[in-house]
Amino acid sequence: MRKKSTTEQSDTRGEDNSLQSKVTKFFNNSRKNPFSYKELIKKLRLVRDKEKKALKDVLEDLVRAGSLSKDKTGLYMHAGSSGGENLITGRVDFVNPRFAYVIPEGEKADNDIWISGNKMGTALDGDIVRVAVYKRSGGGNKGTKSAEGEIVEIVERKRTSFVGKIEISARHAFVVPDGRKMHVDIFVPKENINGAKSGEKVLVEITAWPSRDEKSPTGKVTEVLGIAGENETEMHAILAEFGLPYEFPQQVLKAATDIKEDITDAEIKKRRDMRGTTTFTIDPEDAKDFDDAISFKYLDNGNWEIGVHIADVSHYMQPGDILDKEAYRRATSVYLVDRCVPMLPERLSNELCSLRPNEDKLTFSAIFEIDADAKIKDEWFGRTIIHSTRRFSYEQAQEVLETQQGDLVKELTILNTLAKKMRAQRFKEGAISFETIEVKFKLDEKGKPLAVVPKIRKDAHKLIEEFMLLANKRVAEFVFNLRKGKGTSNTMVYRTHDAPNPEKLASLATFAKRFGHKVELDDEGAIAKNLNKLSDEVEGKPEQNVLQSLAIRTMSKAIYSIEPDMHFGLAFKHYSHFTSPIRRYPDVMAHRLLQHYLDGGKSADKEYYIEACEHSSIQEKLAAEAERSSIKFKQVEFMQTSIGKEFAGIVSGVTEFGMFVEIVETKCEGMVRLADLEDDYYEVDMDNYRIIGKRNKRMITLGDTVQVIVKSTNLERRTIDLELVNNKDVSREVNKDVHRDALDFSDARNNDTRKPSKPSRPSKR
Repeated sequence: MRKKSTTEQSDTRGEDNSLQSKVTKFFNNSRKNPFSYKELIKKLRLVRDKEKKALKDVLEDLVRAGSLSKDKTGLYMHAGSSGGENLITGRVDFVNPRFAYVIPEGEKADNDIWISGNKMGTALDGDIVRVAVYKRSGGGNKGTKSAEGEIVEIVERKRTSFVGKIEISARHAFVVPDGRKMHVDIFVPKENINGAKSGEKVLVEITAWPSRDEKSPTGKVTEVLGIAGENETEMHAILAEFGLPYEFPQQVLKAATDIKEDITDAEIKKRRDMRGTTTFTIDPEDAKDFDDAISFKYLDNGNWEIGVHIADVSHYMQPGDILDKEAYRRATSVYLVDRCVPMLPERLSNELCSLRPNEDKLTFSAIFEIDADAKIKDEWFGRTIIHSTRRFSYEQAQEVLETQQGDLVKELTILNTLAKKMRAQRFKEGAISFETIEVKFKLDEKGKPLAVVPKIRKDAHKLIEEFMLLANKRVAEFVFNLRKGKGTSNTMVYRTHDAPNPEKLASLATFAKRFGHKVELDDEGAIAKNLNKLSDEVEGKPEQNVLQSLAIRTMSKAIYSIEPDMHFGLAFKHYSHFTSPIRRYPDVMAHRLLQHYLDGGKSADKEYYIEACEHSSIQEKLAAEAERSSIKFKQVEFMQTSIGKEFAGIVSGVTEFGMFVEIVETKCEGMVRLADLEDDYYEVDMDNYRIIGKRNKRMITLGDTVQVIVKSTNLERRTIDLELVNNKDVSREVNKDVHRDALDFSDARNNDTRKPSKPSRPSKR
């Protein structure tokens, strides 16, 4: 390594000394509060990468010198301050009005800090806060071991805009937020209602936060969404609730419109021409954006050439242009019950990039030579041009497979046979075999739900899935292996999935043992195998639902990352998202990176892709939450016509307020509240996922079959209240198709009182 010259060393020392003075001055003026490294970058307004890297060294030097102290969570504070070791930074999980948890930064979930509702200050769900931690008292929530604390500082607000229904009186207004974890209403002065009418859904921006002894913040209406309860209003409200856009800026639409459709000869010469190869698409019946196609070719050696062709979005959208910035901001398409809110304008998603039949299309492809045992004999990656000659719906492709008649019957049959072999191999290597049942709605022209039907996955779905998984896996492995043996790897956008939570696994093993099933946990490498073994053992048995539900809940969430970690659920050492660039920005990044390396480029900038991966993961989570909210809204709307009717249901979750029950017939979930069980006083046994009658000792456990009556529905809160029909009817019969995560849908609210300066009113929640 080249040694720095004397001049360079002098410059570096000068910069470090200047930064050290800046840091010292900052902490002298902020003696009471601790700060994380990331917070200090923002507070000190460090922009250059060189300064950011130097900050770590400066902080550690000051700690060694005794000027600063550093606690166990990595927070720095002035050494002369007291109590710093008891201050922890974390994110608020505001469970209900009576208590919340603060999840410490960098800490495991079992170290969450329990906060009483009267010690929350003005913190709201999702805020980053500083907590003064007390000694463990064994109190907390129903005897949990969580440490207790009090919020002393709001570090960062998660959000300042909320969606809700406005209620207007003669002199003022309140907005009642839709969010289940927003437990206070927002006061709106009459002059700031922006033309809204009482009962309408609005978007409100908080303009002033309350003092510690006040409850309601003050806000102003920034957008009127429409009449509460109407389909269009509620869908827009859901998107606004999660900060997701539902319209494109005009300049973005214009940029998309201005793109020329013609494919030049010069562009074709840069690509592998696949237009003479049999190519087709298989998609949902109502799909408009076809971002993947399959090509099939017989080879002289008896093998097959199978191409996975993906829309080349990166050809039409350049890094940093207006289309790219908008796509990055959105990061994903959002699929609500009645619509898709696309990541790209329709000019791109449904026209230029959509692999429509009988049109030449630009694609990015993964082309494989595969033998009869489904083994990869050769592979090629790069840009192509294709011409699809057939568009199948899943139903049409399935009919061809089942009847052995119709277009491309030989090709589809061979592909299906290969897909089944690849699928079997995945499970043999440790992929998780659990599957959940999803539902879809049949809607009328106004969006009103007419029926709820399950989505049934057949061979045609699984065929496409296997070849998309293959392309994603091999692209990730190809990039990773480019620098194999050189001590480092090229920057790539991976899709990673951690192994299950050990404590949740232990809980599952304990619970399974009560039903006579043993889940081995000693061998970490065999966890997936043992979970699949459990799934096979409980197939068709009464305990199937409860044990498979608990097994699913042990799983971590998949995220985007530049770290080439494994995907546990798929049992892949390396995995990327390559096959859906029309609807996922990480796939666009994967295309760009792959082409960069195919062109011989050096490893791309890590910092940019770290941030892009984090952003994409966050947006994906928000989109998923919005989708669930839209499903829940339609479920509640659908069940409005069933009030008073009796249904069979499965206990799908247990909370301190009651138990969730999923109705077998409609797959809609509601709550039976403990307060409504009049035959006894029931207590919650969270460790064993059940409720127990105090006197009669009757138990109702996760997975039990019960009879319920629909008591009431609340569209605004998206809740269904159920009433249990005779506790003695509880049985251990299980519907094997139900796999649902338990959610806390509690709608309990405090009757808050407000200062005279903010007119008070009784809470309606």
